[in-house]
Amino acid sequence: MPRMFGRPATAVAVALSTAVLVAGCSGGSDDDGKAAPKKSAAAPAVGTSGINAQPASRVKQGGTLKLSIQQWISQWNFYQVDGTQGDAQSIDVQVLPSLFRYDAKGVSQLDKDFLVSATVTSTTPQVVTYTLNPKARWSDGKQLSWQDFATQWKALNGRDDRYLVADTSGYDQISAVTRGVDDQQVKVTFGKPYADWQRLFRPLLPAPSIATPELFNKGWLGKVPITGNSWRISGYDTTAQTVTTVPDPHWWGAKPKLDAIIYRALDTSADTDAYLNKEIDETPAFQPEDYKRLANSPDTAIRTGSRWDEVHITLNGARGPLQDLAVRQAVDLAIDRQGIVAAFSKDLPFTVKPLDNHFFMPNQQGYQDNAGKWGDYDLAGAKKLLDQAGWQDNGPGKPRTKGGKQLTLDYVISAGSSSSATDQAQLVQAQLGQAGIAVKIQTVPSNDFFEKYVNTGAFDLVSFRNVDALFHTLLYSTFQAPTGSQVYGNYGRITTPQIQQLITRAAQTTDRTAADALYNQADAKIWEQVHSIELYQRPQIVAVRKGLANFGASGLADWDYDHMGWTS
Repeated sequence: MPRMFGRPATAVAVALSTAVLVAGCSGGSDDDGKAAPKKSAAAPAVGTSGINAQPASRVKQGGTLKLSIQQWISQWNFYQVDGTQGDAQSIDVQVLPSLFRYDAKGVSQLDKDFLVSATVTSTTPQVVTYTLNPKARWSDGKQLSWQDFATQWKALNGRDDRYLVADTSGYDQISAVTRGVDDQQVKVTFGKPYADWQRLFRPLLPAPSIATPELFNKGWLGKVPITGNSWRISGYDTTAQTVTTVPDPHWWGAKPKLDAIIYRALDTSADTDAYLNKEIDETPAFQPEDYKRLANSPDTAIRTGSRWDEVHITLNGARGPLQDLAVRQAVDLAIDRQGIVAAFSKDLPFTVKPLDNHFFMPNQQGYQDNAGKWGDYDLAGAKKLLDQAGWQDNGPGKPRTKGGKQLTLDYVISAGSSSSATDQAQLVQAQLGQAGIAVKIQTVPSNDFFEKYVNTGAFDLVSFRNVDALFHTLLYSTFQAPTGSQVYGNYGRITTPQIQQLITRAAQTTDRTAADALYNQADAKIWEQVHSIELYQRPQIVAVRKGLANFGASGLADWDYDHMGWTS
Protein backbone atom coordinates (compact mmCIF):
# COMPACT_ATOMS: atom_id res chain seq x y z
CA MET A 1 0.00 0.00 0.00
CA PRO A 2 1.06 3.61 -0.17
CA ARG A 3 1.89 5.20 3.16
CA MET A 4 -1.49 3.96 4.01
CA PHE A 5 -3.73 6.63 5.03
CA GLY A 6 -1.17 9.07 4.16
CA ARG A 7 -0.56 11.74 6.65
CA PRO A 8 -1.55 11.51 10.27
CA ALA A 9 -5.20 12.23 9.98
CA THR A 10 -7.82 14.33 11.71
CA ALA A 11 -9.89 11.21 12.18
CA VAL A 12 -7.89 8.06 12.77
CA ALA A 13 -7.94 6.02 9.60
CA VAL A 14 -8.82 2.35 9.77
CA ALA A 15 -7.44 -0.45 7.65
CA LEU A 16 -7.68 -4.16 7.24
CA SER A 17 -5.69 -6.13 9.78
CA THR A 18 -3.22 -8.22 7.88
CA ALA A 19 -0.48 -9.56 10.06
CA VAL A 20 2.34 -9.38 12.50
CA LEU A 21 3.97 -6.94 14.81
CA VAL A 22 6.96 -4.80 15.37
CA ALA A 23 7.77 -4.84 18.89
CA GLY A 24 11.14 -4.49 17.58
CA CYS A 25 12.31 -3.48 14.17
CA SER A 26 15.89 -2.24 14.54
CA GLY A 27 16.30 1.01 12.58
CA GLY A 28 15.06 1.70 9.12
CA SER A 29 17.18 2.03 6.03
CA ASP A 30 17.39 5.14 3.88
CA ASP A 31 19.10 3.48 0.96
CA ASP A 32 18.23 0.86 -1.61
CA GLY A 33 19.64 -2.11 0.24
CA LYS A 34 17.72 -5.32 0.87
CA ALA A 35 18.86 -5.96 4.41
CA ALA A 36 16.02 -6.95 6.74
CA PRO A 37 15.77 -5.58 10.24
CA LYS A 38 17.73 -7.66 12.71
CA LYS A 39 16.36 -9.36 15.81
CA SER A 40 16.14 -6.82 18.58
CA ALA A 41 14.41 -6.61 21.94
CA ALA A 42 13.99 -2.86 21.55
CA ALA A 43 11.09 -1.14 19.83
CA PRO A 44 11.93 0.93 16.75
CA ALA A 45 13.02 4.43 17.62
CA VAL A 46 10.70 7.34 16.95
CA GLY A 47 11.84 8.98 13.74
CA THR A 48 12.89 5.75 12.03
CA SER A 49 12.09 5.78 8.32
CA GLY A 50 13.37 4.40 5.03
CA ILE A 51 12.41 6.44 2.00
CA ASN A 52 15.65 6.79 -0.01
CA ALA A 53 15.68 10.51 0.77
CA GLN A 54 17.01 12.54 -2.14
CA PRO A 55 17.13 16.28 -2.91
CA ALA A 56 14.72 17.43 -5.59
CA SER A 57 17.64 18.06 -7.95
CA ARG A 58 18.35 14.32 -8.08
CA VAL A 59 14.78 13.31 -8.89
CA LYS A 60 13.84 13.14 -12.56
CA GLN A 61 10.93 15.14 -13.92
CA GLY A 62 8.20 12.82 -15.15
CA GLY A 63 7.21 9.20 -14.74
CA THR A 64 4.30 7.35 -13.18
CA LEU A 65 4.02 5.69 -9.78
CA LYS A 66 1.64 2.72 -9.53
CA LEU A 67 0.23 1.85 -6.10
CA SER A 68 -2.44 -0.42 -4.69
CA ILE A 69 -5.42 0.36 -2.50
CA GLN A 70 -7.37 -2.24 -0.55
CA GLN A 71 -10.82 -1.60 -1.96
CA TRP A 72 -12.81 0.60 -4.30
CA ILE A 73 -13.72 3.90 -2.65
CA SER A 74 -17.34 5.02 -2.49
CA GLN A 75 -17.31 7.77 0.17
CA TRP A 76 -14.60 10.40 -0.30
CA ASN A 77 -15.59 12.77 2.52
CA PHE A 78 -12.71 12.45 4.98
CA TYR A 79 -14.95 13.30 7.95
CA GLN A 80 -18.13 11.41 7.11
CA VAL A 81 -18.82 8.23 9.09
CA ASP A 82 -18.21 6.05 6.01
CA GLY A 83 -15.15 8.05 4.96
CA THR A 84 -12.63 6.80 7.51
CA GLN A 85 -11.34 4.00 5.28
CA GLY A 86 -7.67 4.78 4.91
CA ASP A 87 -7.21 4.58 1.16
CA ALA A 88 -9.71 7.39 0.64
CA GLN A 89 -8.04 9.46 3.34
CA SER A 90 -4.60 8.90 1.81
CA ILE A 91 -5.75 10.27 -1.54
CA ASP A 92 -7.78 13.05 0.10
CA VAL A 93 -4.70 14.50 1.75
CA GLN A 94 -2.88 14.42 -1.59
CA VAL A 95 -5.49 16.63 -3.23
CA LEU A 96 -6.82 18.78 -0.34
CA PRO A 97 -5.11 21.38 1.91
CA SER A 98 -3.59 19.89 5.06
CA LEU A 99 -2.19 23.12 6.59
CA PHE A 100 0.50 21.28 8.58
CA ARG A 101 3.05 18.64 7.64
CA TYR A 102 4.53 16.09 10.04
CA ASP A 103 8.25 15.44 10.28
CA ALA A 104 10.01 12.14 11.02
CA LYS A 105 9.30 12.51 14.75
CA GLY A 106 5.63 13.25 14.18
CA VAL A 107 5.97 16.94 15.02
CA SER A 108 3.69 19.25 13.06
CA GLN A 109 5.30 21.91 10.86
CA LEU A 110 3.57 24.81 9.14
CA ASP A 111 2.90 24.18 5.44
CA LYS A 112 3.70 27.55 3.91
CA ASP A 113 1.92 26.72 0.68
CA PHE A 114 -1.28 27.11 2.68
CA LEU A 115 -0.44 29.10 5.81
CA VAL A 116 1.59 32.21 6.50
CA SER A 117 1.15 31.61 10.23
CA ALA A 118 -0.96 29.76 12.80
CA THR A 119 -0.45 30.67 16.44
CA VAL A 120 -2.21 30.76 19.79
CA THR A 121 -2.90 34.49 20.17
CA SER A 122 -4.84 34.24 23.44
CA THR A 123 -5.01 31.69 26.23
CA THR A 124 -8.05 32.99 28.15
CA PRO A 125 -10.02 32.03 26.20
CA GLN A 126 -7.80 30.02 23.89
CA VAL A 127 -7.76 31.66 20.46
CA VAL A 128 -5.82 30.37 17.45
CA THR A 129 -5.29 32.82 14.60
CA TYR A 130 -4.62 31.40 11.13
CA THR A 131 -3.31 33.60 8.32
CA LEU A 132 -3.79 31.89 4.98
CA ASN A 133 -1.43 32.13 2.03
CA PRO A 134 -3.28 34.49 -0.35
CA LYS A 135 -2.09 32.38 -3.31
CA ALA A 136 -3.93 29.28 -2.02
CA ARG A 137 -6.99 28.50 -4.12
CA TRP A 138 -9.54 25.77 -4.62
CA SER A 139 -9.92 24.09 -8.00
CA ASP A 140 -13.02 26.27 -8.65
CA GLY A 141 -10.72 29.32 -8.50
CA LYS A 142 -11.87 30.67 -5.13
CA GLN A 143 -9.34 31.60 -2.46
CA LEU A 144 -9.18 29.55 0.73
CA SER A 145 -10.96 31.67 3.34
CA TRP A 146 -12.26 31.89 6.88
CA GLN A 147 -15.64 30.71 5.58
CA ASP A 148 -14.17 27.27 4.80
CA PHE A 149 -13.10 26.98 8.45
CA ALA A 150 -16.46 28.18 9.74
CA THR A 151 -18.45 25.82 7.53
CA GLN A 152 -16.28 22.84 8.45
CA TRP A 153 -16.64 23.64 12.16
CA LYS A 154 -20.44 23.83 11.89
CA ALA A 155 -20.54 20.48 10.09
CA LEU A 156 -18.23 18.71 12.54
CA ASN A 157 -19.09 20.13 15.97
CA GLY A 158 -21.85 17.60 16.65
CA ARG A 159 -24.63 20.14 17.21
CA ASP A 160 -26.55 19.04 14.13
CA ASP A 161 -26.85 15.26 14.01
CA ARG A 162 -27.99 15.35 10.41
CA TYR A 163 -24.29 15.56 9.57
CA LEU A 164 -23.13 11.94 9.84
CA VAL A 165 -19.75 12.69 11.34
CA ALA A 166 -17.07 10.15 12.24
CA ASP A 167 -15.45 12.32 14.92
CA THR A 168 -16.60 15.58 16.53
CA SER A 169 -13.75 15.83 19.04
CA GLY A 170 -11.89 19.12 19.03
CA TYR A 171 -14.51 20.80 16.89
CA ASP A 172 -17.01 20.41 19.72
CA GLN A 173 -14.64 22.45 21.92
CA ILE A 174 -14.74 25.46 19.55
CA SER A 175 -17.12 28.24 20.54
CA ALA A 176 -16.65 30.50 17.50
CA VAL A 177 -14.92 30.78 14.11
CA THR A 178 -14.75 34.36 12.88
CA ARG A 179 -13.19 36.52 10.18
CA GLY A 180 -9.93 38.27 11.03
CA VAL A 181 -8.55 41.37 9.35
CA ASP A 182 -9.63 40.00 5.97
CA ASP A 183 -11.13 36.87 4.41
CA GLN A 184 -7.75 35.11 4.55
CA GLN A 185 -7.41 35.42 8.32
CA VAL A 186 -9.33 33.14 10.67
CA LYS A 187 -9.84 33.37 14.42
CA VAL A 188 -10.82 30.10 16.11
CA THR A 189 -11.99 30.51 19.71
CA PHE A 190 -12.21 27.52 22.05
CA GLY A 191 -14.73 27.33 24.88
CA LYS A 192 -12.26 25.17 26.82
CA PRO A 193 -8.51 24.70 26.31
CA TYR A 194 -7.70 22.23 23.58
CA ALA A 195 -4.16 20.86 23.45
CA ASP A 196 -4.22 19.29 19.98
CA TRP A 197 -5.56 22.21 17.95
CA GLN A 198 -2.99 21.57 15.20
CA ARG A 199 -4.79 18.36 14.22
CA LEU A 200 -7.97 20.27 13.32
CA PHE A 201 -8.87 21.49 9.81
CA ARG A 202 -6.46 19.04 8.21
CA PRO A 203 -7.50 18.48 5.63
CA LEU A 204 -9.54 21.59 5.08
CA LEU A 205 -12.67 21.08 2.98
CA PRO A 206 -14.19 23.70 0.66
CA ALA A 207 -17.30 25.34 2.16
CA PRO A 208 -19.61 24.83 -0.88
CA SER A 209 -19.07 21.06 -0.77
CA ILE A 210 -20.21 20.55 2.85
CA ALA A 211 -22.57 23.48 3.45
CA THR A 212 -25.62 21.27 4.06
CA PRO A 213 -26.11 17.80 5.56
CA GLU A 214 -27.10 16.53 2.12
CA LEU A 215 -23.86 17.79 0.56
CA PHE A 216 -21.78 16.57 3.49
CA ASN A 217 -23.24 13.05 3.46
CA LYS A 218 -23.82 12.48 -0.23
CA GLY A 219 -21.91 15.14 -2.17
CA TRP A 220 -18.66 13.18 -1.93
CA LEU A 221 -20.05 9.82 -3.03
CA GLY A 222 -17.91 8.53 -5.88
CA LYS A 223 -15.82 11.69 -6.22
CA VAL A 224 -13.93 14.57 -4.62
CA PRO A 225 -16.05 17.52 -5.82
CA ILE A 226 -13.43 20.29 -5.34
CA THR A 227 -9.68 19.93 -4.79
CA GLY A 228 -7.08 22.38 -3.53
CA ASN A 229 -3.52 21.08 -3.56
CA SER A 230 -0.64 20.39 -5.93
CA TRP A 231 -2.48 17.31 -7.20
CA ARG A 232 -5.97 16.71 -8.54
CA ILE A 233 -7.90 13.58 -9.47
CA SER A 234 -8.08 13.14 -13.23
CA GLY A 235 -10.10 9.96 -13.39
CA TYR A 236 -12.13 7.30 -11.56
CA ASP A 237 -12.25 4.10 -13.62
CA THR A 238 -14.81 1.77 -12.06
CA THR A 239 -14.11 -0.92 -14.65
CA ALA A 240 -10.34 -1.06 -14.11
CA GLN A 241 -10.83 -0.12 -10.43
CA THR A 242 -8.25 2.66 -10.70
CA VAL A 243 -8.06 6.23 -9.45
CA THR A 244 -5.54 8.51 -11.20
CA THR A 245 -4.06 11.69 -9.73
CA VAL A 246 -2.04 14.22 -11.74
CA PRO A 247 -0.35 17.55 -10.94
CA ASP A 248 -2.75 20.50 -10.92
CA PRO A 249 -1.58 23.00 -13.57
CA HIS A 250 -2.91 25.86 -11.43
CA TRP A 251 -0.79 24.94 -8.39
CA TRP A 252 1.03 27.95 -6.93
CA GLY A 253 3.93 26.05 -5.34
CA ALA A 254 6.80 23.83 -6.51
CA LYS A 255 5.86 21.58 -9.42
CA PRO A 256 5.54 17.85 -8.54
CA LYS A 257 8.15 15.54 -10.06
CA LEU A 258 5.84 12.73 -11.14
CA ASP A 259 3.40 12.95 -14.05
CA ALA A 260 0.81 10.71 -12.39
CA ILE A 261 0.08 8.38 -9.51
CA ILE A 262 -2.30 5.53 -10.31
CA TYR A 263 -4.05 3.72 -7.44
CA ARG A 264 -5.47 0.30 -8.23
CA ALA A 265 -7.93 -1.59 -6.02
CA LEU A 266 -6.51 -5.03 -5.22
CA ASP A 267 -7.21 -7.64 -2.59
CA THR A 268 -4.35 -7.67 -0.10
CA SER A 269 -3.57 -11.24 -1.03
CA ALA A 270 -2.88 -10.14 -4.62
CA ASP A 271 -0.37 -7.39 -3.81
CA THR A 272 2.83 -9.46 -3.92
CA ASP A 273 2.05 -11.05 -7.27
CA ALA A 274 0.98 -7.69 -8.67
CA TYR A 275 4.32 -6.21 -7.59
CA LEU A 276 6.34 -9.08 -9.05
CA ASN A 277 4.37 -8.71 -12.30
CA LYS A 278 5.28 -4.98 -12.31
CA GLU A 279 1.64 -3.92 -12.05
CA ILE A 280 2.46 -1.85 -8.93
CA ASP A 281 5.70 -0.29 -7.66
CA GLU A 282 5.39 -0.86 -3.90
CA THR A 283 3.94 -3.52 -1.62
CA PRO A 284 4.04 -4.58 2.04
CA ALA A 285 6.74 -7.12 2.83
CA PHE A 286 6.04 -7.90 6.47
CA GLN A 287 4.63 -11.40 5.99
CA PRO A 288 7.36 -14.05 5.94
CA GLU A 289 6.16 -15.74 2.77
CA ASP A 290 5.96 -12.41 0.94
CA TYR A 291 9.26 -11.12 2.31
CA LYS A 292 11.17 -14.14 0.99
CA ARG A 293 9.77 -13.64 -2.50
CA LEU A 294 10.15 -9.87 -2.56
CA ALA A 295 13.65 -9.63 -1.09
CA ASN A 296 14.97 -11.81 -3.90
CA SER A 297 13.17 -9.90 -6.64
CA PRO A 298 15.43 -7.99 -9.08
CA ASP A 299 15.54 -4.20 -8.77
CA THR A 300 13.78 -4.28 -5.41
CA ALA A 301 14.67 -2.40 -2.24
CA ILE A 302 13.36 -3.39 1.20
CA ARG A 303 12.69 -0.32 3.35
CA THR A 304 11.67 -0.20 7.00
CA GLY A 305 10.29 2.42 9.36
CA SER A 306 8.46 3.06 12.62
CA ARG A 307 4.80 4.01 12.37
CA TRP A 308 1.88 4.44 14.76
CA ASP A 309 0.04 1.32 13.57
CA GLU A 310 -1.82 -1.12 15.78
CA VAL A 311 -3.78 -4.32 15.15
CA HIS A 312 -6.55 -5.24 17.55
CA ILE A 313 -9.79 -7.17 17.91
CA THR A 314 -12.91 -5.06 18.46
CA LEU A 315 -15.79 -6.56 20.44
CA ASN A 316 -19.39 -5.49 19.83
CA GLY A 317 -21.03 -4.65 23.15
CA ALA A 318 -24.33 -3.65 21.59
CA ARG A 319 -25.67 -7.03 20.54
CA GLY A 320 -25.78 -10.67 21.58
CA PRO A 321 -23.77 -12.25 24.39
CA LEU A 322 -21.07 -9.55 24.33
CA GLN A 323 -23.50 -7.07 25.86
CA ASP A 324 -22.57 -8.82 29.12
CA LEU A 325 -19.26 -7.50 30.51
CA ALA A 326 -18.52 -10.90 32.07
CA VAL A 327 -18.71 -12.57 28.65
CA ARG A 328 -16.44 -9.93 27.10
CA GLN A 329 -13.95 -10.45 29.91
CA ALA A 330 -14.14 -14.22 29.39
CA VAL A 331 -13.38 -13.74 25.68
CA ASP A 332 -10.42 -11.56 26.63
CA LEU A 333 -8.95 -14.13 29.03
CA ALA A 334 -9.52 -17.02 26.61
CA ILE A 335 -7.54 -15.34 23.81
CA ASP A 336 -3.82 -16.10 24.00
CA ARG A 337 -2.29 -12.93 22.58
CA GLN A 338 1.26 -14.22 22.87
CA GLY A 339 0.22 -17.35 21.00
CA ILE A 340 -1.23 -15.25 18.18
CA VAL A 341 1.91 -13.10 17.96
CA ALA A 342 4.23 -16.10 18.08
CA ALA A 343 2.32 -17.98 15.38
CA PHE A 344 2.61 -15.15 12.90
CA SER A 345 6.12 -13.94 13.68
CA LYS A 346 8.15 -17.14 13.96
CA ASP A 347 9.85 -16.54 10.59
CA LEU A 348 10.19 -12.78 10.84
CA PRO A 349 13.48 -11.03 11.53
CA PHE A 350 12.45 -9.10 14.65
CA THR A 351 11.42 -9.66 18.23
CA VAL A 352 7.67 -9.73 18.77
CA LYS A 353 5.73 -8.67 21.85
CA PRO A 354 2.03 -8.05 22.45
CA LEU A 355 0.89 -4.43 22.62
CA ASP A 356 -0.35 -3.42 26.09
CA ASN A 357 -1.75 0.07 25.48
CA HIS A 358 -4.54 1.52 23.32
CA PHE A 359 -3.09 5.04 23.08
CA PHE A 360 0.70 4.69 22.92
CA MET A 361 3.07 2.62 20.83
CA PRO A 362 6.01 0.97 22.68
CA ASN A 363 8.44 3.48 21.17
CA GLN A 364 6.47 6.51 22.37
CA GLN A 365 6.91 8.63 25.45
CA GLY A 366 4.10 7.76 27.85
CA TYR A 367 3.82 4.07 26.95
CA GLN A 368 3.12 1.75 29.84
CA ASP A 369 1.51 -1.65 30.31
CA ASN A 370 -2.06 -1.04 31.43
CA ALA A 371 -3.47 -4.42 30.42
CA GLY A 372 -2.91 -6.02 33.83
CA LYS A 373 -4.71 -9.33 34.15
CA TRP A 374 -6.74 -8.53 31.04
CA GLY A 375 -3.60 -8.90 28.98
CA ASP A 376 -2.93 -12.41 30.28
CA TYR A 377 -4.11 -15.73 28.91
CA ASP A 378 -6.24 -17.41 31.62
CA LEU A 379 -8.48 -20.17 30.28
CA ALA A 380 -9.55 -21.28 33.76
CA GLY A 381 -10.50 -17.70 34.62
CA ALA A 382 -12.50 -17.41 31.39
CA LYS A 383 -14.44 -20.58 32.19
CA LYS A 384 -15.17 -19.36 35.71
CA LEU A 385 -16.60 -16.09 34.42
CA LEU A 386 -18.84 -17.92 31.95
CA ASP A 387 -20.04 -20.25 34.70
CA GLN A 388 -20.93 -17.26 36.85
CA ALA A 389 -22.73 -15.61 33.92
CA GLY A 390 -24.97 -18.68 33.62
CA TRP A 391 -23.50 -20.22 30.47
CA GLN A 392 -23.62 -23.98 30.97
CA ASP A 393 -20.51 -26.01 30.20
CA ASN A 394 -21.51 -28.89 27.89
CA GLY A 395 -18.10 -30.52 27.73
CA PRO A 396 -15.07 -30.34 25.43
CA GLY A 397 -15.78 -29.31 21.87
CA LYS A 398 -19.35 -28.24 22.55
CA PRO A 399 -20.63 -24.65 22.80
CA ARG A 400 -21.97 -23.49 26.12
CA THR A 401 -25.71 -22.83 26.34
CA LYS A 402 -28.04 -20.55 28.26
CA GLY A 403 -31.81 -20.41 27.99
CA GLY A 404 -31.71 -22.81 25.08
CA LYS A 405 -29.28 -20.67 23.08
CA GLN A 406 -25.69 -21.53 22.17
CA LEU A 407 -22.84 -19.15 22.98
CA THR A 408 -21.86 -18.28 19.41
CA LEU A 409 -20.02 -15.22 18.09
CA ASP A 410 -19.63 -13.98 14.51
CA TYR A 411 -16.05 -13.06 13.56
CA VAL A 412 -16.25 -10.97 10.37
CA ILE A 413 -13.29 -10.78 7.98
CA SER A 414 -12.83 -9.27 4.55
CA ALA A 415 -12.52 -11.46 1.49
CA GLY A 416 -9.53 -9.31 0.58
CA SER A 417 -7.63 -10.11 3.76
CA SER A 418 -4.23 -11.74 3.75
CA SER A 419 -3.77 -15.38 4.66
CA SER A 420 -2.40 -14.34 8.03
CA ALA A 421 -5.61 -12.44 8.88
CA THR A 422 -7.58 -15.56 8.05
CA ASP A 423 -5.19 -17.63 10.13
CA GLN A 424 -5.63 -15.18 13.02
CA ALA A 425 -9.42 -15.61 12.88
CA GLN A 426 -9.04 -19.39 12.88
CA LEU A 427 -6.66 -19.27 15.83
CA VAL A 428 -9.09 -17.11 17.81
CA GLN A 429 -11.83 -19.56 16.85
CA ALA A 430 -9.80 -22.46 18.26
CA GLN A 431 -8.80 -20.60 21.42
CA LEU A 432 -12.35 -19.50 22.27
CA GLY A 433 -13.63 -22.97 21.46
CA GLN A 434 -11.62 -24.30 24.40
CA ALA A 435 -13.73 -22.10 26.69
CA GLY A 436 -16.97 -23.26 25.12
CA ILE A 437 -17.44 -20.18 22.93
CA ALA A 438 -18.30 -21.07 19.34
CA VAL A 439 -16.97 -18.71 16.67
CA LYS A 440 -18.41 -18.50 13.16
CA ILE A 441 -15.98 -16.92 10.70
CA GLN A 442 -17.98 -14.82 8.24
CA THR A 443 -16.13 -13.73 5.11
CA VAL A 444 -17.66 -10.67 3.44
CA PRO A 445 -16.86 -8.77 0.20
CA SER A 446 -13.92 -6.41 0.55
CA ASN A 447 -15.90 -3.36 -0.54
CA ASP A 448 -18.55 -4.08 2.11
CA PHE A 449 -16.28 -4.86 5.06
CA PHE A 450 -16.18 -1.40 6.65
CA GLU A 451 -19.26 0.29 5.25
CA LYS A 452 -21.77 -2.54 5.73
CA TYR A 453 -20.27 -4.48 8.65
CA VAL A 454 -17.75 -2.59 10.80
CA ASN A 455 -19.46 0.81 10.62
CA THR A 456 -22.94 -0.60 11.21
CA GLY A 457 -22.00 -3.01 14.02
CA ALA A 458 -22.92 -6.13 12.05
CA PHE A 459 -20.35 -8.29 13.86
CA ASP A 460 -19.46 -9.72 17.25
CA LEU A 461 -15.70 -9.80 16.69
CA VAL A 462 -13.71 -8.00 14.01
CA SER A 463 -10.04 -7.16 13.53
CA PHE A 464 -8.62 -4.10 11.81
CA ARG A 465 -6.00 -1.40 12.38
CA ASN A 466 -5.98 2.14 13.72
CA VAL A 467 -3.11 4.14 12.28
CA ASP A 468 -1.34 7.49 12.63
CA ALA A 469 -2.79 8.57 15.98
CA LEU A 470 0.11 10.91 16.71
CA PHE A 471 -2.30 13.19 18.55
CA HIS A 472 -4.06 11.07 21.15
CA THR A 473 -7.24 13.08 20.70
CA LEU A 474 -7.46 11.37 17.32
CA LEU A 475 -8.57 8.32 19.31
CA TYR A 476 -11.24 10.22 21.22
CA SER A 477 -14.05 9.06 18.94
CA THR A 478 -12.85 5.46 19.22
CA PHE A 479 -13.84 5.41 22.89
CA GLN A 480 -16.53 8.10 22.82
CA ALA A 481 -20.05 7.34 24.02
CA PRO A 482 -22.38 6.95 21.02
CA THR A 483 -25.35 9.31 20.86
CA GLY A 484 -28.44 8.03 19.09
CA SER A 485 -27.45 6.73 15.67
CA GLN A 486 -24.04 8.43 15.88
CA VAL A 487 -21.39 5.89 16.92
CA TYR A 488 -18.42 8.01 15.74
CA GLY A 489 -15.38 5.68 15.68
CA ASN A 490 -16.63 3.50 18.53
CA TYR A 491 -17.75 0.61 16.36
CA GLY A 492 -18.16 -1.76 19.32
CA ARG A 493 -20.26 0.85 21.14
CA ILE A 494 -18.50 0.20 24.45
CA THR A 495 -17.60 2.94 26.91
CA THR A 496 -18.39 4.18 30.44
CA PRO A 497 -18.97 7.64 31.92
CA GLN A 498 -15.59 7.35 33.64
CA ILE A 499 -13.76 6.59 30.38
CA GLN A 500 -15.60 9.48 28.70
CA GLN A 501 -14.63 11.82 31.55
CA LEU A 502 -10.96 10.81 31.48
CA ILE A 503 -10.48 11.20 27.73
CA THR A 504 -12.34 14.51 27.82
CA ARG A 505 -10.08 15.82 30.60
CA ALA A 506 -7.02 14.57 28.74
CA ALA A 507 -8.05 16.43 25.58
CA GLN A 508 -8.38 19.65 27.58
CA THR A 509 -5.03 19.25 29.36
CA THR A 510 -2.22 21.19 27.71
CA ASP A 511 0.51 19.77 29.97
CA ARG A 512 1.89 16.74 28.11
CA THR A 513 2.86 14.71 31.20
CA ALA A 514 -0.47 15.30 32.91
CA ALA A 515 -2.38 14.44 29.73
CA ASP A 516 -0.39 11.21 29.29
CA ALA A 517 -1.30 10.18 32.83
CA LEU A 518 -5.00 10.71 32.11
CA TYR A 519 -4.81 8.69 28.90
CA ASN A 520 -3.15 5.84 30.79
CA GLN A 521 -5.87 5.95 33.45
CA ALA A 522 -8.48 5.73 30.71
CA ASP A 523 -6.57 2.90 29.05
CA ALA A 524 -6.73 0.75 32.19
CA LYS A 525 -10.53 1.19 32.23
CA ILE A 526 -10.75 0.40 28.51
CA TRP A 527 -8.92 -2.89 29.11
CA GLU A 528 -11.25 -3.71 32.00
CA GLN A 529 -14.34 -3.06 29.86
CA VAL A 530 -12.82 -5.12 27.01
CA HIS A 531 -13.64 -2.48 24.46
CA SER A 532 -10.97 -4.05 22.24
CA ILE A 533 -8.09 -6.46 22.64
CA GLU A 534 -4.77 -5.03 21.51
CA LEU A 535 -2.56 -7.49 19.65
CA TYR A 536 0.54 -5.80 18.25
CA GLN A 537 2.16 -2.82 16.58
CA ARG A 538 2.30 -3.66 12.90
CA PRO A 539 5.70 -3.50 11.22
CA GLN A 540 6.42 -1.09 8.42
CA ILE A 541 8.41 -3.19 5.99
CA VAL A 542 7.87 -2.48 2.32
CA ALA A 543 9.31 -3.54 -1.02
CA VAL A 544 9.75 -0.76 -3.60
CA ARG A 545 11.38 -0.42 -6.99
CA LYS A 546 15.01 0.60 -6.83
CA GLY A 547 15.45 4.15 -7.98
CA LEU A 548 12.23 5.33 -6.34
CA ALA A 549 13.14 8.32 -4.18
CA ASN A 550 11.47 9.98 -1.19
CA PHE A 551 9.03 7.12 -0.80
CA GLY A 552 8.77 3.88 1.12
CA ALA A 553 8.54 3.31 4.87
CA SER A 554 7.91 6.86 6.03
CA GLY A 555 7.46 6.16 9.73
CA LEU A 556 5.70 9.07 11.43
CA ALA A 557 6.38 11.55 8.62
CA ASP A 558 3.99 12.78 5.94
CA TRP A 559 4.53 11.99 2.32
CA ASP A 560 5.89 14.76 0.20
CA TYR A 561 4.00 14.00 -2.99
CA ASP A 562 5.82 16.78 -4.81
CA HIS A 563 9.33 15.36 -4.34
CA MET A 564 8.73 11.63 -4.70
CA GLY A 565 9.81 10.24 -8.03
CA TRP A 566 12.46 8.33 -9.94
CA THR A 567 16.21 8.80 -9.91
CA SER A 568 16.86 6.26 -12.64
